Amino acid sequence: MRLIKYISVLLFSCFFTLSAHAQLNTDRLTSIGRNALYFDDYVLSIQYFNQVIRIKPYLAEPYLYRAIAKIQLGDMAGAEKDCSAAIKNNPFLPGAYYTRGFVRLQLKRYSEAEADFSEALIFSPENRTYILLRADARAEQQNFDNALQDIDYLLKRKPQNASIIFEKGVICMAKKDTICAHNCFTQATQYDGQNPSNWSALGLTDMLLNKEDDALLHLTQAINLGSHWAGDYINRGIIFYKKNNFRGALTDYDKAIELSPADPQCYYNRGILRAELGDYNNALEDLCSAIDKAPEKTEMRYQRGLVYLQLAQWTAAKADFDSLISRYPYFLPSYYLAAQAATALDDPKTAFLYQKKAHELEENKEEIIKQQKVNTNVQLAQSQPQKRDRRKEFSQRAAQNQNEQTDDKQYNSQSRGSVQKRYTDVVNEPNIVLSYYSQNQPLRRTNYFHYVVDDYNKQHLLPSPLRFTLQEIPLTAELVNQHFDAINRISEQIDKISPLIVPNQENQQFSELYFARAVEFALVQDYSSAIDDCTRAIRLNSKHTIAYFCRANWRYKLLEYQRSTGEIYDKEQDSKLSFEMLLRDLDQVIHLQKDFSFAYYNKANMLCMQKDYKAAIEYYTYAINQDQDFAEAYFNRGLTRIYIEQTEEGLQDLSKAGELGIYQAYNLISRFQ
Repeated sequence: MRLIKYISVLLFSCFFTLSAHAQLNTDRLTSIGRNALYFDDYVLSIQYFNQVIRIKPYLAEPYLYRAIAKIQLGDMAGAEKDCSAAIKNNPFLPGAYYTRGFVRLQLKRYSEAEADFSEALIFSPENRTYILLRADARAEQQNFDNALQDIDYLLKRKPQNASIIFEKGVICMAKKDTICAHNCFTQATQYDGQNPSNWSALGLTDMLLNKEDDALLHLTQAINLGSHWAGDYINRGIIFYKKNNFRGALTDYDKAIELSPADPQCYYNRGILRAELGDYNNALEDLCSAIDKAPEKTEMRYQRGLVYLQLAQWTAAKADFDSLISRYPYFLPSYYLAAQAATALDDPKTAFLYQKKAHELEENKEEIIKQQKVNTNVQLAQSQPQKRDRRKEFSQRAAQNQNEQTDDKQYNSQSRGSVQKRYTDVVNEPNIVLSYYSQNQPLRRTNYFHYVVDDYNKQHLLPSPLRFTLQEIPLTAELVNQHFDAINRISEQIDKISPLIVPNQENQQFSELYFARAVEFALVQDYSSAIDDCTRAIRLNSKHTIAYFCRANWRYKLLEYQRSTGEIYDKEQDSKLSFEMLLRDLDQVIHLQKDFSFAYYNKANMLCMQKDYKAAIEYYTYAINQDQDFAEAYFNRGLTRIYIEQTEEGLQDLSKAGELGIYQAYNLISRFQ
C-alpha cells in the first residue's frame, strides 16, 4: 500500500509539472506505469502511459502497455487501436503483434489474429504462447491440420508435456477425431496423473466411444482428485442411470447442480430421472428450471410434455408438443402425443388433424429419417472440462517478452484490478456545478478549470473560491450554521444598499452581493431563494457568465426536487417552462463565453433528459471540442450513442472515457461489447 500511495503522489506531481519540465523523464514514468500494471492497477497505469504518449507520441512501448491495461479492463477495441499505433511506431515489436492477435481472437476475427501471431513468431519463433494462440486461431477457422502442426512443433521440443498433449486432444475433439483425442488424453494422464482435467477429458472420450466401464473408472478418478467441473458428475450420472444405479445418478446430478446452478443440463437430466422414478412433481420443477435457463432448446419441451401428460395438465402438454412441432416438423412422436392431449381436452377435430399430419409424414419415411435429428434423452456434457486454458487468458509477460509466471492478486480499492467486473449502473455522469466544496476526481483528466472562473476568484468577491465539481460534499451541521450566518450578514448589507439601487441600471457591486447570497442559499439547498437572488444579480449585471451558469444548475436542482416530491405533476406547464429557462441560461453562458465547455456539457445532459439524443450528442461534441480530455463528455456521449444503437461509436467513446480516468466505463464496455 505504501508503494501505491507513493505512486499516486508521484503521478499527480508529474501531472502538475509537465509544462515546467519539457524534458520530463519519460523512462521513469514508463517504469512507474509498468509497476502499476504489474500490481493490476490498470486504471492508474493508463494515466501514466497517457503522459508518456503526450510527450513522446512516437514511442511504441507506451501504446503497447496501455493496450495491455485496456485488455485487462475489457476494452478490446481501444486495445486494438493502441496495438496498431505501437506497431506503426515500431514494426519489430513481437509483443505488439501478440497483443493485437489476442484482441482479434476475442473479437472472433480469427484470420487477422492468425496473421498477427505469425508475424510475432517471425521475431520470436520459439514463444510457446504465440504458437498455442496461433493454433487456436487456426482451429477456430476449421484449419485443424495446420493447428495440429503448431502443437506437434511444440511436442517435438517437449514430447512429455501433458498440457500441450491435452491441447492436441482438444483440437482433435474439435476435428471430431475422437480416437486421436482419446489417445492424447490417455497420454496426458500418463504424464500428469494428478490433474483431474486429464481424467475428465479421457472419461468423456470413453463415453463417446461407448466404453462405459472405462468412463466410469476415469470419471471417478477425476472426481476423487477434486474435480469441480459439473460435467464430470453429469456424465457419471448418465452412466449410473444406464446401469440402473438411480440413487448414484441422483446424487451426482444433485452435486452437478450444486457446482453449476445455472447449467440447464443438470436440471434436465435430473428431471428425466425423476420422471422415470415416478416423481412427476419434482421432475416438472426440474424441467421447468432447465427450459427457463435455456428456452432455445425446444427439444427439452418433449420431456416436460410427457410429464404434463402424466399430471393430466393437457393444455400445457399440448403447448409443449406444438412448440416442438414448430421447430422439428418431422418429429412424429410430437404429433401423436399432441393428439392424445387434444383428445383429453375433448377436441377430437384437432386430435384428428394431428394424426392425419403424422400419417402424411409417415408416407415419406426417407425424408423423416433424413430430417428427424432430435435428442430428447439425457444429454452428455460435451464441453471441455474446466482447465486453465492459456489460449483464452491474456499474458502480460508474454506481451513484454518475459518469462511466464502466475501471481493472483486481490485488491479492495475500487479503481484497481479488473474493474470491468464491478457492476456499474447505466446512467450519465451528472452536471458539473460550481461550489465552494468539491470531491476530488483524482484519476480523471478533465480540466476542471476555466479562466473566467479563475479571474472571478482572483477578485475575492466571495468568501471562498468557486470550484467546478461533479459531486458536492454533504455539509456538516457546523457548516450549515456558518452559511445561515452568512445569509444573515449579507441580508443586512443588502437591506442597507437596496434604497441606493437604481431600477434598470446595472451595478456590479450590488450584483455581487445578491450573487453571494444566492450561493449561500444554494449551499443550504434553498434553491428558490438562490434563483431569485441570482436573477437580481443578473439584472444588475447582464454579462455575469457565472451567475447564468449557476442559475441553470439551481433551476435543474429545484426541478429535480419538485419531481421527487410529486409537485411536478400538478405544475407540468411550469416545469416545462423551468426547463426551457434553464436551457436559455446555458445558451446565454455559451453566447457570452464560446469556449465554456461545461455549459455545452450540462446542456447536453438536459437534452438527454428531454430524449433529444441527437442534439445531446452534438453538444457533447461541442464540449469535447473545447477540451479534448473531457472524460465525462466522452462517457455520456458514449452511453447516448449506444442508446440510439450507434454501438460501435459509443464503445469508442466509453473506451476514451476509461482511458481518461472514468474506470466505471470498462464494466459497461464489457457488457455492451
